[in-house]
Amino acid sequence: MDSTVYTYQQIKFMRYFDDLTYEKKQDIFYSLPGEFQRDSEKDLLAYALGAVLYMPVTREGISEEIIHCKHKGLMSMVLCLEDAVGDHEIQRAEEKLWEHLKILHLAIETGGMDSTKLPLIFVRVRNIEQMERMMMVAGETLCLITGFVFPKFSQYNGEAYFQQLKKLNHHLKIKLYGMPILEAPEIIYKESRIDALNNIKKLLDKYRDLVLNIRIGATDFSGLFGIRRSYDLRIYDIAVIRDCIGDIVNFFCRAEEGHVVSGPVWEYFSKADRILKPQLRQGPFENAYGEKGIKLRAQILDKYLDGLIHEVLLDKANGLTGKTIIHPSHILPVQALQVVSHEEYIDARSILSNNNGQLGVIKSQYANKMNEIKPHIHWAKKIMIKSKIYGVFHERKNFTNLLT
Repeated sequence: MDSTVYTYQQIKFMRYFDDLTYEKKQDIFYSLPGEFQRDSEKDLLAYALGAVLYMPVTREGISEEIIHCKHKGLMSMVLCLEDAVGDHEIQRAEEKLWEHLKILHLAIETGGMDSTKLPLIFVRVRNIEQMERMMMVAGETLCLITGFVFPKFSQYNGEAYFQQLKKLNHHLKIKLYGMPILEAPEIIYKESRIDALNNIKKLLDKYRDLVLNIRIGATDFSGLFGIRRSYDLRIYDIAVIRDCIGDIVNFFCRAEEGHVVSGPVWEYFSKADRILKPQLRQGPFENAYGEKGIKLRAQILDKYLDGLIHEVLLDKANGLTGKTIIHPSHILPVQALQVVSHEEYIDARSILSNNNGQLGVIKSQYANKMNEIKPHIHWAKKIMIKSKIYGVFHERKNFTNLLT
């Protein structure tokens, strides 16, 4: 294995919103986003994926787009060999993956690409056999990726996926992670859901050190019922999907479990005729930018990003972190909404600093709520982790200040 590639992965640092000027950062952030890398502690990296952009690996020019940083703010992505690729394109898709990785490898070795600009790359495979072929064919270029996405993950195929991952890690002498997608029928069907989730939980607990992030395949779930939500609806408006997400959160987002679950994909990226009234308030935009803010809001509504923004807020309210995306226009809104608010940060810091047994409840410094130490301690710890990755807004600043 070429030690140059592995060393590069060891020292490569990333930072959210690093394209902003120093002055802009100082104006927006109370606490700046921190550095992280592929080899950061798993508990930190699990929260750091943000907006994960899915691309079919057969798409032309992916490696060139990465080299030239075409997609502003791109920090993590998935090269898909599964549902995004036709059944008759499998061989060509695998060849394209080798091609993309070789181009990136060469660009880094020859100085044609700044290695710090390489996003965290994951490969969504079809099956275990495909992972075996990757190990034999791709070799050292796999050191450019951070891990694999396991589709249709279940109690029946999960053990084999993680055993193959361990074998690959041993072969390459590095650590690649697995990200299971919960989208199999037995997970959404009510009569089998609890047993399925319980068995999957036991499996993921067994391989906890290799599980970076748990994904939810809401599109596959919807397809099992012949459902497709419209532009005007959030995934939480679809009762059968909402109920399943609730059970997934119940199993994997308990404070003592330590798993991180990501929000499901928002699949729209262009304007359509509206039936329902937009729910994106004008106030935050007008307060931040005046007339310019009103125009910015109009642009967001025109691109139908208000639905995405609303759904990310619901993801966060339900304990999910980050989101799967399918269009570059989704990157910045999702990432901007991961930044910790000043109020959240002050509350979390107060809760943690008073966790000494002397007090059970304290008044928020914002004078609008009571902070109970024991019930909110795990929330506070999560907020502090996210603050290290995404930063903290100044008071009276919010996600709109990052969208211009």
